[in-house]
Amino acid sequence: MFQKSLSVIAIAIALAGCSQDPQTTSNHEDFTLTVAHINDTHSNFDPVKSSFKANGTSVYNEFGGYPRLQQMAKGYKQEALNDNQSFLFLHGGDAWQGSAYFKINQGAMNAALLSQMGLDGMALGNHEFDLSNKKLNQFINSVNFPILAANVDVSQDPDLKDQKNLHPFRVFAFDGNKKTVVTDLNHLPKDKNLVAVFGLALDDMPNIAPHTGKVKFNNMVKSAQATVDYLQSKGVDNIIALTHIGNSVDLNLASKVNGIDLIVGGHSHTLLGDFTNLGLSNNGTYAQMVKNPNGVGETCVVQAGEYAQAIGRVNVTFDAQGDVVSCKGHNTLLSNDEFFHSADRLANEKFSAKDTAKVEQFIDEQENIVIAPEDSAMRSEIDTQYKPAVDKAYGKTIGQVPVELKHERRPGDRGTDDHGSDVAPIVAEGQYYWTNTPAVRKVTGMKVDFSLIGAGGIRTNIEAGEYREGNVSLELLPFSNFMSVVPVKGRAIRELLQNAVSATLPEGSHAGKFPYGGHIRYTFTETSAHKAGKLNSVEVMTGTEKHPVWTPLDDNKTYNVAINNYNATGNDGWTPLYTSQKDHSGRVDLVYVNG
Repeated sequence: MFQKSLSVIAIAIALAGCSQDPQTTSNHEDFTLTVAHINDTHSNFDPVKSSFKANGTSVYNEFGGYPRLQQMAKGYKQEALNDNQSFLFLHGGDAWQGSAYFKINQGAMNAALLSQMGLDGMALGNHEFDLSNKKLNQFINSVNFPILAANVDVSQDPDLKDQKNLHPFRVFAFDGNKKTVVTDLNHLPKDKNLVAVFGLALDDMPNIAPHTGKVKFNNMVKSAQATVDYLQSKGVDNIIALTHIGNSVDLNLASKVNGIDLIVGGHSHTLLGDFTNLGLSNNGTYAQMVKNPNGVGETCVVQAGEYAQAIGRVNVTFDAQGDVVSCKGHNTLLSNDEFFHSADRLANEKFSAKDTAKVEQFIDEQENIVIAPEDSAMRSEIDTQYKPAVDKAYGKTIGQVPVELKHERRPGDRGTDDHGSDVAPIVAEGQYYWTNTPAVRKVTGMKVDFSLIGAGGIRTNIEAGEYREGNVSLELLPFSNFMSVVPVKGRAIRELLQNAVSATLPEGSHAGKFPYGGHIRYTFTETSAHKAGKLNSVEVMTGTEKHPVWTPLDDNKTYNVAINNYNATGNDGWTPLYTSQKDHSGRVDLVYVNG
């Protein structure tokens, strides 16, 4: 397989330009390819509790899970086989993290289940670096599909330097539904339709994923153009970028790179398409066409949401020169067939047979939702081999939740109000109160003034009903972070809020950096839709719960802030916090030590 680094690819481009013409191999007629795609599945092997509206009626259901993805993908593959249609199935990265299963099984369960899906390639996501490069290497060795990243150099990393299943790209030759992998670009098959899929990872990965070791991440735009140029020099004109960089960055990439026909994305968790028919959001255009910098070519951009709840399918038609003639498709939410009137999902709240039939009829009339059965073999494997250990790990019940609390990263998304997440402020207040307990203050020697948390640190809603220890440690806050108390000037907090919120304004942006707080509040006005905004006020709560007093943030005052160590170190764009600690820091990290 291809093991070239980009430097080698660049040399090859130059030599190809000097010594030979591109090979002519493809048929001289339009060629249509079907691509099914998923991304940011985050170990959601089981379905996600959710809801939608059917003709105005709230319906509480479940979406997705790996067995539903598997069954749906099987159906798409069978349709392609029946129609003798060329077909690819791609994953946009971030299979890791996100559920109790991952906390217990790490990457092994993902490797086992994803390898059953018949994937043709997966992008390298930031959460694939959450454990260690040694663990990542084991995962890449275990899967039966390539991990693709054209802008990643692992040659200096001791754990990944000898990895044989991490490639810049993979080239496929199609004869109808028959698909073969091309291993020698100097001897391309004749009269076949060739498609290259190359991967792109975040070029600022070390700022988001702190365990990248000695892996080097090269500029995304330059690497993409170099890879496209190399592939075209070899005679491959139908080119797909499989990325994990976020939808807004995908759109920008398409406007700066010539020759990419389709971008299959991930990272921003964007369920592209209009889902207002289900009482959900309009999340932007699926299969949006973006003009390339040469003013001639166009790139089609897709992404399929999050947490294994949906699958995308796009049909791309290329002309003989590799230009996109047509790009059409949509995302489909995968529902179960059991519906309830409330989030409690109690037996007496289950829809009657008559009402269920009405919901089923409604779903049948929609393009973007289906009732999808699970793959029985995969469901059985999960339930017998993995679920018992997970159930045990959840521990004892710690409380009852009267109503469902929703978590959305960015205010206004998926029907949330201007305050955004219901969950994040509760977590932030928990940080504030815990770090101000006598036992903790004895260690830190500081009274905490307020707390901050990035939206991406919280991974689930808080469901109504029984709440167990594992719902917090394995689902809600699954990352192995610890708390820090950091003295920070008010001006640095103001800069952080302005920068972090502004960065989440573009549609399809990565909103994990969006800041929520405890004992602090702020107002932000979007002055130019999806482009710019202004931080209007920031106030710190200096009173009590019974007698709240909100005091304006003082730029020159030093505040003691409770925050997790990930953000305290400036990761995910929280740079002002890191910068403020460069010269002097009284930061205290709070870590439990066994024994």
